[in-house]
Amino acid sequence: MILSGQEILARLGGDITIEPFNPAALNPNSYNLSLHDELMVYEEVILDMARANRVRRIPIPPEGIVLSPNQLYLGRTAERTETRNLVPQIEGRSSVGRLGLFVHVTAGFGDVGFCGYWTLEMFAVQPVRIYAGVPICQIIYHELAGEFHEYASKYQHNRDIQPSLLFKELAGDQPQDQQLPLAFDVELTRG
Repeated sequence: MILSGQEILARLGGDITIEPFNPAALNPNSYNLSLHDELMVYEEVILDMARANRVRRIPIPPEGIVLSPNQLYLGRTAERTETRNLVPQIEGRSSVGRLGLFVHVTAGFGDVGFCGYWTLEMFAVQPVRIYAGVPICQIIYHELAGEFHEYASKYQHNRDIQPSLLFKELAGDQPQDQQLPLAFDVELTRG
């Protein structure tokens, strides 16, 4: 079962945290999340799952930035969310999808207990200009049945765009359900 907008509102401060919260972003059965003012792109031509890949940051200026096709852009929501006893999920807004912009490649489904900013895996079908602060996606909340363990893995309590940390699993450095420190060994180049 998906929560209605009014149920999302009723559970704020309990099972649901959205910071900052804007009542105008509440929909009949979802809440619009907005795009932060920075993107990240991988600098490697071939991405390697077994290691940290170099990334570069790109600020989104007030006049916007054009996303090119065949390029993966990582972004994040401006809002921090925390979910208890529910399963969060993000999906693109129909107005964004109608411009040929995907906001996640495969990672729209969250885990119960997730706390942090949502990393967006943005991909454009054709060149499209985007702007910081635009309502980019919507979060949906599903009821959960049965016993569960809250999420406590490598992306928990993130404060920034998160490139893939799959290499940590493949190296056997961390069990999948163990929380990792906020800092990680990814070479960042400011640009």
